[in-house]
Amino acid sequence: MFRGAAIYGVIVLAPLYLAPLPSVGGEVFLGFTGLALVFQAVFWLIGSDPVRYRALMLLAVAEKLVFGVPALVLFAQGYPVQPPVAVFAGIDLALGLGFWLAWRRTPLRTS
Repeated sequence: MFRGAAIYGVIVLAPLYLAPLPSVGGEVFLGFTGLALVFQAVFWLIGSDPVRYRALMLLAVAEKLVFGVPALVLFAQGYPVQPPVAVFAGIDLALGLGFWLAWRRTPLRTS
């Protein structure tokens, strides 16, 4: 689950560095992209040993919620959120749910 999410994230996020920057807030856009890419490494790490990194799984859920929830709420309220952004927000919420389910199913330690 986590390694697949990391691969997906790098594929989706890395090309954003080649996108034209907005006229205002380019530093925020690049900061968001960079921070999101850093989290792909965290997802990869969790996937390497889920029992050992179980505590990080809830932070991974939070990472998915902090983008997915606001983007979809704004979209639903009619703010100028582009439909593709809403799609990616929905994917993030689905991944967050998967991360939460993985956290619930991961034992506290190996027997």
